[in-house]
Amino acid sequence: MNLAVVALFAWRVNYILPWYGSLFLSTLGYTRDDEAVLGSPSTSALAWVVLRRALTFLIDFLLTIFVWPWPVEFAFGVAHGNPAWWRWKTGFRDKEVYVRRSRGEWDSGLLEDVMSTPEGVEKRRLIILKSTKATDPLLLKEKTGYLLMNADWDLDWAAMVDATRLVDDKAVAQQAFERAVILYSREFGWVCIDRKQLGEPGAGGPGAEEDERRRQVLAFRDALAAVGKEDMFYRWIEIVQFEVSQPGGFGEEKQVEVAGRIREMFAAEGIDFDKFWKEAVGSDTAEGLAGMS
Repeated sequence: MNLAVVALFAWRVNYILPWYGSLFLSTLGYTRDDEAVLGSPSTSALAWVVLRRALTFLIDFLLTIFVWPWPVEFAFGVAHGNPAWWRWKTGFRDKEVYVRRSRGEWDSGLLEDVMSTPEGVEKRRLIILKSTKATDPLLLKEKTGYLLMNADWDLDWAAMVDATRLVDDKAVAQQAFERAVILYSREFGWVCIDRKQLGEPGAGGPGAEEDERRRQVLAFRDALAAVGKEDMFYRWIEIVQFEVSQPGGFGEEKQVEVAGRIREMFAAEGIDFDKFWKEAVGSDTAEGLAGMS
């Protein structure tokens, strides 16, 4: 898309620059504006000339102000790096580290207030709310880094290059960057949010246990999709949710019964549920069999 924008601008400049040049020389009196003064133009003809030129100026103004910055920022942005430089430095990889930086004024002085003022509790909730939404497992699973940019967050290309270099040098494991939230304080320096402690349900988002459950479910779904059995995932969900909604609750005996039915359903498709869950998720099947309740 950026290449298309550059090509569009190259064509537009080549097409319109001579016209602007002749208009400028006419304004200085070096040439005559034949379009405006040739013969005895009527009022309507002059109005049409003025309108057409006004539209030309408006179109070029909009292109320059709102469209041209895209490819310029893409290839030459310097504030926090740019996508072209990041890709040149890191190349194409199966797994990439992307870093987002807060955008706007919502974080101004936030960490200092959290640490030192009575209003720190509310400010703390705001930090957790923003970071929890931004690092939601389902959101990260379904969207690329580009699509995660919004009014609150922008990609930091320079930081992404630095993070990738740390991974390549084996100074930091790539898993260390997974859903990490780091804030800077003038008084305390860099501070990392411990999501296992601060991600409780009352802090503005799902707790760490719920996050882990969702991660497991998504990993299991992807593993089934990889072998062409994604429909089994939805059948599993339907069975558990149906049983949970039935009168009498979803006690231990009921869970054992449902677990047996789920094993049989997967076995009929040639899948050993316990083994498949272990390979896909990395944990035992206690939660996988009837853990959607």
